[in-house]
Amino acid sequence: MATLMMIFLFLAVLHMVQVERLHQVETEVRVTAAESRQAIYLALEREFRDDLPRWNAELVERTLTLRFREPDVLFDRNSARIKPDFEAILNDFLPRYVAQLKPFRDVIREIRLEGHTSSEWNTGTAPLDAYFLNMELSQQRTQAVLRFAYGLDQLKGEDWFRGRVAAVGLSSSRPVNDAQGHEDPAASRRVEFSVLTDFEARLLEPIRLEAKTDR
Repeated sequence: MATLMMIFLFLAVLHMVQVERLHQVETEVRVTAAESRQAIYLALEREFRDDLPRWNAELVERTLTLRFREPDVLFDRNSARIKPDFEAILNDFLPRYVAQLKPFRDVIREIRLEGHTSSEWNTGTAPLDAYFLNMELSQQRTQAVLRFAYGLDQLKGEDWFRGRVAAVGLSSSRPVNDAQGHEDPAASRRVEFSVLTDFEARLLEPIRLEAKTDR
């Protein structure tokens, strides 16, 4: 009986040690993730603070998203051809953006290039048809921006960037609403670059408890 009680006691202590270690690791990961995200934001904010107003762009700290929100500069209506003014912006922006993110490449899981449209389409088009037509258009637009990025000489040697970047067309699934809660079509048509860190993957890593021995 005494032996059985000792086994139960050992298992209980081991469980408490595992719980405490898990909590400690989760705390460390969360702190490290918050520090990394803050460092990424500050690097981008310092680099682009003077450019954002003239680009009509914004940097969102919470999501590490740099949003280009001037639809008349980005693309023609119902077109995936990048307009010359947006080409000039991308030519300036992309090499500097990648350069600022490069020091953080070990904690960056994905650089997501998102294309967003309004829900509008030609008059008489059913809402579901308009959604899928806009889906195709937003995908074509993100592909056009990504192809432009790959064509820049400054990025041709940045293999890490190619391994992290993903182009996603989201159609009108995430509209921007006005103060009355109605869709703002102009504001909804935008291009965004977002940084996703490896926080979730690190948090899900198995916890290894190292046995300590006295010497």
